[in-house]
Amino acid sequence: MQLVWLFLREHVSIIIFEIFLVGFILVLYWLDGFRDMNTAIYSILITLMLTSTFLAARYIIRKRYYEKILQVPNTMEDALQSTGKTAEQIQSEEYVHELYRIYQLEAQELYATQNRHLQFMNQWVHQMKTPLAVLELMLQDPDELDKKGVQEEVERLKHGLEMVLMNARLDTFEEDMHIEKVDLKHLVMEVVNQNKRLFITNRVFPNVEIAEETLVMTDSKWMKFIIGQFITNAVKYTFEEGKKVYITTETSANEVKLHVRDEGIGIPSTDLKRVKKAFFTGENGRKSGESTGMGLYLADEICHKLGHTLTIDSAVDAGTTVTVTFNLS
Repeated sequence: MQLVWLFLREHVSIIIFEIFLVGFILVLYWLDGFRDMNTAIYSILITLMLTSTFLAARYIIRKRYYEKILQVPNTMEDALQSTGKTAEQIQSEEYVHELYRIYQLEAQELYATQNRHLQFMNQWVHQMKTPLAVLELMLQDPDELDKKGVQEEVERLKHGLEMVLMNARLDTFEEDMHIEKVDLKHLVMEVVNQNKRLFITNRVFPNVEIAEETLVMTDSKWMKFIIGQFITNAVKYTFEEGKKVYITTETSANEVKLHVRDEGIGIPSTDLKRVKKAFFTGENGRKSGESTGMGLYLADEICHKLGHTLTIDSAVDAGTTVTVTFNLS
């Protein structure tokens, strides 16, 4: 009964139109002087028969479709079964299938993002336990507090907090982005000064050679984070004292390239293609024991969103060069 009711609701406009049409024609004949009631009744019966036949055929064709949409599906596959026979039904089903495909892609992307956040937070919380434990031990020591050691652990905590905040903001990057002309030398010197304690502690020293008035279009806040990641990695993977981190630029008519080159242990060729993937620590990460595998991933994602290009060249025992290319055109 529910099927019939749904069918009649869908075709009520056709039924009303047929009644109006027959009535209109009969009124015209009546006004024209035609008074044969038998012919009028015959016309009405023929119209009813033809309309009923048409509606019955339509009902048979659409019955399976009605049964499908009236049932509550148990799985998505039940809802996506093809039962359409008319061009309209087939097109509707194709439309629903396409919507489902888009939904699947968005759901997969959302799941991947949530999984990345969860994995990163678990890893980050685990790593933050180390500096907290060290600070706790320092406070329990009856001797004079080692301020230098405390400062080092605080810096590790600050770096970890900055990393997790940037990771959280990445999903709303466009809302937080502000592109403007930036003096690259001034920006780099700010980041170098912010990391001077890191350089001094590890006895690795910066060498900045950037021409004055080297202007690029970028977001200064996000670029500070990116350059900070490069510097942190360069120092972290330079185990010999007295080495340098070279920060230079290369300018042409269409682009400016910012190079950050270290004299560290380098990246094995087997790891080089994967260092920009999330959570990939590689051989060097296992050596340091402090890598989250997120620094270069976040830097690459940010560069992509800003319209810059990030490339990495490295060789074992020959150091690593990280390059950000800014388009000027």
